Amino acid sequence: MERQNDTLKECDFPQQNGQFYGRRHGKKLKSSRLALMERLLPRIALAKPEQSLDVTKLFPFDPQDIWVEVGFGGGEHLAGQALRHPHIGFIGAEPFINGVAGLLSLLNGCTNGKIKQTPLMLDEKRADNVRIFPDDIRLLFPFLKEKSVGRFFVLYPDPWPKKRHENRRFLISENLIQIHRLLKNGGELRVATDVEAYADWAKKQIESSGLFICAKTDTQTPPEDWISTRYEKKGIKAGRKPSYFIYTKKSS
Repeated sequence: MERQNDTLKECDFPQQNGQFYGRRHGKKLKSSRLALMERLLPRIALAKPEQSLDVTKLFPFDPQDIWVEVGFGGGEHLAGQALRHPHIGFIGAEPFINGVAGLLSLLNGCTNGKIKQTPLMLDEKRADNVRIFPDDIRLLFPFLKEKSVGRFFVLYPDPWPKKRHENRRFLISENLIQIHRLLKNGGELRVATDVEAYADWAKKQIESSGLFICAKTDTQTPPEDWISTRYEKKGIKAGRKPSYFIYTKKSS
């Protein structure tokens, strides 16, 4: 990773062992976000484990369930879900440094109980139900225990539209097998995209795997507890129509 600033040394991202496609960083971070990377990220960052990981032990309370968001982008959905569900333990994976900084900004968005900008923000004291893995979620898969996750979110993943890049898409067979392994019986895989071709491809991949059962036939209406993001709103404004999928784990 190219550092935005030498002061990021203590919260550098874990080293990536596999092939990663996509950006690691964007625009130079503002000083306020650099400060959060130094001060808040070390408190809630999840380093790559060296042995099997009991995710329930990551939090200072006994979580009712564990939900994982793959590639949380700017963090609005993850922060909003964490605010609504304080008894759920959340793990967010995002290799893009600016996205990590964005989520930290949301988690640190309240001062003395007063919300600065948006009701999705969490007080820093509430960050106890969020853990950030600032890298590719696939690095965590081998260390997570079978049937340890109640819900996976894969929201607006990179569609990699060129045919020769299809193998870079996240919802390929090997990752679906891992998600199925990690989900509890009846656990959910939630997917959203505003790229029609990707929606068709993802649906085919998930259903042909034989590992999941469709739990939502209306793909045009978001789930009742849906939290929209800046990316989604921008896409809708541009005329793109989101598709929302919910699948449950098929018990083996």
